[in-house]
Amino acid sequence: MVVKVEDEVRIQVPVATLQSIVCFGPVFVSPPALELLGEAGVSLSFLSDSGRFIARMQGPVSGNVLLRREQFARTADEGCREALARSVIIGKVANSRTVLQRGLRDHSPECRTSRLEKGVAELGVTLAGLRQEQSIEALRGREGEAAACYFGAFDDLVVAQKGDFHFQQRSRRPPLDNINALLSFVYALLQHDVASALEAVGLDPACGFLHSLRPGRMALALDLMEELRPCIADRLVLSLVNLQKVKGSGFTRSESGGVSMDDRTRREVIVSYQKRKQEELLHPFTGEHTPVGLIPHVQATLLARHLRGELDAYPPFIWK
Repeated sequence: MVVKVEDEVRIQVPVATLQSIVCFGPVFVSPPALELLGEAGVSLSFLSDSGRFIARMQGPVSGNVLLRREQFARTADEGCREALARSVIIGKVANSRTVLQRGLRDHSPECRTSRLEKGVAELGVTLAGLRQEQSIEALRGREGEAAACYFGAFDDLVVAQKGDFHFQQRSRRPPLDNINALLSFVYALLQHDVASALEAVGLDPACGFLHSLRPGRMALALDLMEELRPCIADRLVLSLVNLQKVKGSGFTRSESGGVSMDDRTRREVIVSYQKRKQEELLHPFTGEHTPVGLIPHVQATLLARHLRGELDAYPPFIWK
């Protein structure tokens, strides 16, 4: 695969070393390159400059049809959907709580706030309550409450460049401030990786358990993302801002109010994301030190094992 900018070769990579490719903005891919990627099983995603998903191309699906049949059957079983949705939300809330706890631990005393302490306490209560909820609607309600609590304290985790990176609330399509622009962009990268991991183990990334099914929505990828957002994406965004790797000058606001990044800032985010994927974390279920970039694949494999009946329940990734 050869990448050219204004007829100048910038990168040349053996296709055998690639798992997926993400294109941001108006990128042209030649028909021979598309054919090569399809034959090699390398997925290709097109995103807007701001990280909004546009389209995805892949070669022939080689997933196990029996595994997908079991996946589809589980989505029709209310009890199975509730159990899987509960596991995913438990992972999300636990990891959100850990992000707030690390903020309390890592920041200087003057940066520790009552909102962070309150958030940690409330998310602890939510975790206990999740084990009692039965319906999907009740679980989604708990998830919404936890997200409001978490993002209500998120601004207190930003300890540098407060003038340019003040966070009030989560906003999407379009993001309305610099922090939201970063979050949406990194979430798009993470969703791409999770969808690729699900397809690699033979699962359908569009057929989920927590998120409602909708044409064009990668529901299962969104499900599996929930537990990984806080520890992979949110922590990366906070590091970029607090370590001043990105600057307020790298963001622009359109007439509609949406905020987008310039090319230099986007490049810094992508490079930092790739470096983050090379770091290792101790996986709570396997007990092995695992590169962050492989965690989506481990979780997809664990989900497939559960659907095949090899595991009694799906073990979410809970960050320590």
